[in-house]
Amino acid sequence: MKGFLRAFFRNRGALAGLVILALAFLLALSAPLLFPFSPWDMQGAPFMSPGEMGFLLGSDSLGRDVAAGIAYGAPVSLIIGAVSTAVALVIGVSLGAFAGYAGGAVDDAMMRFTEFFQTIPSFVLAIVLVAIFKPSLASIVIAIAVVSWPPVARVARAEFLSLRNREFVQAAEVLGRSRLVIIFREILPNALSPIIVLASLMVASAILLESALSFLGLGDPNRMSWGFMIGAGRSVIRMAWWMSVFPGLAIFLTVLALNLVGEGLNDALNPRIAHRRAAT
Repeated sequence: MKGFLRAFFRNRGALAGLVILALAFLLALSAPLLFPFSPWDMQGAPFMSPGEMGFLLGSDSLGRDVAAGIAYGAPVSLIIGAVSTAVALVIGVSLGAFAGYAGGAVDDAMMRFTEFFQTIPSFVLAIVLVAIFKPSLASIVIAIAVVSWPPVARVARAEFLSLRNREFVQAAEVLGRSRLVIIFREILPNALSPIIVLASLMVASAILLESALSFLGLGDPNRMSWGFMIGAGRSVIRMAWWMSVFPGLAIFLTVLALNLVGEGLNDALNPRIAHRRAAT
């Protein structure tokens, strides 16, 4: 554990990403304290430029505070990214683990099922699912999870295929342990490294996907989100650039931070990569 932490904190990019993520979480938690009003409420004249009349990041076409919208949009993006990734991990790891451990016909059937989902464009499938279930936080989480689990299943399957014939697995089988115990207690802990790295990148992809859905008007109508703010400002971007630029910058920084953290996790969990980069 100490070696992992040492390798992770040695990566300056990962540290920068961690700081940005910490600031995003802090903003999400302190939004009601910083802006003790609804982000949907009119707070002044429309199209106030940043810094004018007390608007730190300007106001939108309805006189709403852009800074308040970004603050209240932070928890929406972070929660959807984290929860949808967690659901996708449960589905993908379970299917990939059973396919990789069982092999044979079970493996073939599960992989064909996985490939079926991968043949459908993920963004199109997400749009269809959200439209069917009506836009809400729950439907967005379900839609993103449904389109995100296939890569997890493939990674988990590959790891289980490489580990199922190891000595510690054979020893567990000789001792008469059940398949579930062998899969989740013996093999899974040894297969977590690439899954953890993939999960960090999946959160970033989920935030981008949620922003794209909100941009198209398929976000939760009761929640302020960064994608909705960009969509609301696209028609007046020449006159009020701040309406789209600042929410877009929030998305950019959050996704960049998650990718940097993912890269740091990859280096820390794969010492060979870290030594190779240090040598170069």
